[in-house]
Amino acid sequence: MTEYDVIVIGAGPGGYVGAIRASQLGMKTAIVDKEWLGGVCLNIGCVPSKALLKNAEVAHTLLHRSKEFGFKIEGLELDFSSAVKRSRRVSGRLAKGIGFLMKKNKIDVYMGKAKFMNSETIKIELNDGSEIDLKGKNIVIATGASAFMIPGVEMDGRRVVTYREAILQDYLPKSVVIVGAGAIGLEFATVWNSYGVDVTIVEMLPRIAPLEDEEISSELAKIYARRGIKLMPGTRVEAIESKEEGVRIQVSNDEGEQILESEQTLVAIGFRPNSKDIGLEAAGVATNKRGFIEIDDCMATNMSGIWAIGDVTGKAMLAHVATAMGMICAENIAGMATTPLNYEMMPHATYTHPQIASFGLTETQAKEQGHEIKVGKFPFQANGKALGIGDYAGWAKLIADAKDGGILGAHMIGPEVTELLPELTLAQMKGLTPADIGNNVHAHPTLSEVLMEAAHAVEGHAIHA
Repeated sequence: MTEYDVIVIGAGPGGYVGAIRASQLGMKTAIVDKEWLGGVCLNIGCVPSKALLKNAEVAHTLLHRSKEFGFKIEGLELDFSSAVKRSRRVSGRLAKGIGFLMKKNKIDVYMGKAKFMNSETIKIELNDGSEIDLKGKNIVIATGASAFMIPGVEMDGRRVVTYREAILQDYLPKSVVIVGAGAIGLEFATVWNSYGVDVTIVEMLPRIAPLEDEEISSELAKIYARRGIKLMPGTRVEAIESKEEGVRIQVSNDEGEQILESEQTLVAIGFRPNSKDIGLEAAGVATNKRGFIEIDDCMATNMSGIWAIGDVTGKAMLAHVATAMGMICAENIAGMATTPLNYEMMPHATYTHPQIASFGLTETQAKEQGHEIKVGKFPFQANGKALGIGDYAGWAKLIADAKDGGILGAHMIGPEVTELLPELTLAQMKGLTPADIGNNVHAHPTLSEVLMEAAHAVEGHAIHA
């Protein structure tokens, strides 16, 4: 039996980063994954979807804004299959890079399904049909999560799909009903609508982007409506029936019951942890009622020597949070001092058009928690760079504590706002105030000037508003 200082189960953005950091700290390390190096994110999630979204942005410009930019196009043809091929090349290139990093850091890679035999030993059913047992002084569970399906609804991979099937299919449905208006549903709506697909979004909660600030939801709803995307918030899916010619979706809301018909349905209502069938019972690892593994600030489970990171913990189901957790976990295993993550202040990014970026408390949450707040808001329509690139919908909003000036949250919708987040999250982490952001000289013309103006606006001093 081969023994390791650290065995990581799951090679997603948390697992492979944790393995690399463990190896860097001098520990003999192995990593196990049943399918891919890089996990869902790199192979069928956040990375290939961004490639498709770029193609969608170009397609939308060519179809709807070519005259504005001075292009005369006759006989334009859009080849969606080429967009999918490009997304697969992007994923393939990065996945090969992860393989290189495993070799560079002398990490042993086992491709197969891992299961705990006890708290120190795992059995791997390798993809070639053989089996092997490994023993680890420390075992890190980074098995991620899978799409949650509506009870009673069967995913057939053709008419009724999850993000996995949708991102790999190289054809466009003529019409699609998207169930769920979170990040995945909204991003696919952007892609398909840009290529001319008839898109309807059904969301059980009262608004789309339901976890974002209320003003973000309202702004995006207006923009999506202008693009021809049909929105049905406050609507519950009662049944989905897949037929040869398409899908029938029975929904209900305050107006009663209704039947929607489409060629395809994407179900994107959330995730469940990949905590079953990996032997947690044999290892004695505790989970909550929803199956998420319980951890402390060090990423340790209730069992000594067993750790968990990423989506399987349910802390914040985001790739970059998993990466941060992987780093902290490895450093704690090595006995280093670490700083606990503040999950409430983790950045959130949704790559719709326009993009959404946020962190911290919304206005409503801040007030509910008893904060007296000041809010600064500034539109991209008054920003020279945004006007120059022809992408000026949206705004940036900062929320600060009125007593001490501390940053409580930020919420943005507009061009490339996901790239503007780090300035704000760093400022919050280091205890800076909106006044500090406003006093920092920002290059002109840049989109980041919107942050400077929003920061000034907290005190009512915005220059261009």
